[in-house]
Amino acid sequence: MELLLTFAKIGLFTFGGGYAMLALIEDTCVVKKGWITHDEMMNITVIAESTPGPVAVNCATYVGYKQKGLAGSAFATVGMVIPSFCIIFLISMFLDNFLEIGWVAHAFAGIKIAVGILILDAGVKMFKKTPKKPLPLAILICAFLAMLSVSLFSLHISSVTLMLTAAVISLALFAVKPETGKEGVKR
Repeated sequence: MELLLTFAKIGLFTFGGGYAMLALIEDTCVVKKGWITHDEMMNITVIAESTPGPVAVNCATYVGYKQKGLAGSAFATVGMVIPSFCIIFLISMFLDNFLEIGWVAHAFAGIKIAVGILILDAGVKMFKKTPKKPLPLAILICAFLAMLSVSLFSLHISSVTLMLTAAVISLALFAVKPETGKEGVKR
């Protein structure tokens, strides 16, 4: 029940989708409750981005599974989804032109700024916790420049193409990289 209530609270009070929720999920599950470690949160985020479904829901499912198995994953997932579902359902029932209401439009304009800040906060926290090795930094810089180029020059490149390219490059680098033991000695 704690999983359901915790993720329902996150789902209810976070606007902007999965990436905006990551900072709150990390704060709740890592810092306050100690359910997972910072490293696990980073791994969950990477896996959640790669699997079908919203990032926040995938993170909730993992944390729930780690805490209470299959039942925990179900409760955490339902807790994350129910608030958004109920709000959208009520809006669709009672307000046909919801976003045309002046104060609602202004509130959502302000929420956009807060969402951007939450996403930036999650990215900065993850960057600070990432080991600063030359290869990951080079990959980060290349990925950032590629995304910036796509946005600035309005290039129409499929996200699937970008993900497959990143996967091929990562696998190639992994295959070329020599294995090291615990002492850091090449095998």
